[in-house]
Amino acid sequence: MATQHSRSAARLMMAPAVVLLMGWMLVPLTMTLWFSFRRYLPLRGGDLGWTGFDNYVRFVSSSSFWPSIQATLIIVGGVLAITVCFGVLLALLLDQPMWGQGIVRILVIAPFFVMPTVSALVWKNMFMDPVNGLFAHLFKFFGATPISWLSEASLASIIMIVSWQWLPFATLILLTAIQSLDSEQLEAAEMDGAPAIKRFWFIILPHMSRAITVVILIQTIFLLSIFAEIFVTTQGSFGTRTLTYLIFQRVLESQNVGLGSAGGVYAIILANIVALFLMRIVGKNLDA
Repeated sequence: MATQHSRSAARLMMAPAVVLLMGWMLVPLTMTLWFSFRRYLPLRGGDLGWTGFDNYVRFVSSSSFWPSIQATLIIVGGVLAITVCFGVLLALLLDQPMWGQGIVRILVIAPFFVMPTVSALVWKNMFMDPVNGLFAHLFKFFGATPISWLSEASLASIIMIVSWQWLPFATLILLTAIQSLDSEQLEAAEMDGAPAIKRFWFIILPHMSRAITVVILIQTIFLLSIFAEIFVTTQGSFGTRTLTYLIFQRVLESQNVGLGSAGGVYAIILANIVALFLMRIVGKNLDA
């Protein structure tokens, strides 16, 4: 049992890391808040003074703001649906005994370690190119007309690219959850005559609920700031401009740091709202 002395020593040893982490988070946040209330144009005069809430009003009243929120939520929801559903199926398949099981698991997990820019370039040029892409050749083989994925099905294309990269993460977490399931429960249910679908629905899926919650929470945090895949493929065109990409355009392309900082504050607010919503809806599984 930990004594008062050991707890005090633990706090003392953790203090430098906590202070460093707090500084790492608070300094950029403080600078963002500071610039969001000022008219700061680096290439057009620098800091032009205090503007109050003018940047916030301009950013939220922009015609691009609400479409960017909608695009962000559609991409996040689509990727979560694909990665969770297919992650469960892949985890069930990988849990079955097979020849070369270790190699298969490594190949399934490998896409997660590919850089987002590289995976986006591969999908853009190798798969989705309307002339020489793999999908174009498949369409021609079956007598169909190839489509330009990144312009005619832009949001679906982004969801497909991002899902391919995040599916291994979901599969790995869910596979770990399945392997922690007591096999005696499944054997008892099988001996009682329960079909495979009912064993999955009433035993395996409830056991995976915590892992699914963790997957949803972690992926949502990262997916809300998706940027590289959009920059490489569509550059925000065809309805794929997310809130993060809109902030990038305001800061770097328009050189308006104040307006972009106000957008960053909105992004923080959106992330917290989504996180609180998820914690209330699915986070209860963590305490079950």
